[in-house]
Amino acid sequence: RKDQFSDEMPKAEKDAVGTAARRAARREENQPYSTDTLGVAGMLEHGDGAEYMVDTAELEARAAAENEVEDEQDASKPSFGALSATEMNGGKTEYRRVAVPAHRFTPLKEHWLEIYEPIVKHMKLQVRMNLKTKSVELRTSEHTDQISALQKSADFVKAFLMGFEVQDAVALLRLDDLYIDTFEVKDVKPLHGDHLSRAIGRIAGKAGKTKYAIENATRTRIVLADSKIHLLGSFSNIKIARDAICDLILGSAPGKVYTKLRTIASRLKERF
Repeated sequence: RKDQFSDEMPKAEKDAVGTAARRAARREENQPYSTDTLGVAGMLEHGDGAEYMVDTAELEARAAAENEVEDEQDASKPSFGALSATEMNGGKTEYRRVAVPAHRFTPLKEHWLEIYEPIVKHMKLQVRMNLKTKSVELRTSEHTDQISALQKSADFVKAFLMGFEVQDAVALLRLDDLYIDTFEVKDVKPLHGDHLSRAIGRIAGKAGKTKYAIENATRTRIVLADSKIHLLGSFSNIKIARDAICDLILGSAPGKVYTKLRTIASRLKERF
């Protein structure tokens, strides 16, 4: 009996062979191309498949037809030229008046030409100093081409009257992302008498050392006008400078503030 079944294959092996044969048959059925057919390169070499090639002349004709349709659509659309600032305001002349504090009237007279030139030549506005009302008056003209020229010029004059240098305030005319922030020492902490004086002294530092360190690290400009603090710079830089000044007002040692500013300055250098 052993000799009778010795030549027969075990059932497990039979199943494995049958499964492999069925998989191979299925694979051949699913192949999109038979193995004896030529590839694309072979078809082009032997001259076969020319009817499937797209003619370049036909492609150029299609592109030209599409361009003509687009040109016709553009021609049917109305074209509007850019409006000037006067036309955007409906032909009306706009005015701005900036009051001049008494203690800034003399510096304004001394630097009048430096303030006058950028407003008239670059912003193309009309400006005058009214001695009776002690104010600077601005208005648009027919040559004004920027809708924001009047607002920028008013901010420029206000920045100078707050105490900023003309060279720093001119940046408000040239850049769009500059702002002025103002706050008082009492807004951070209610201080009086000598405590208020010491807080202002901590912000300024010896010979202005602390103030200059904050300005250089945060790329801002700071003006200390009694208990008021004015900041000029971009939004994010003003926030960094304001946080440093608040720490000094609350009593932090200048050394700790310097350490923070060094870290911030290195991060700002990495950004640019």
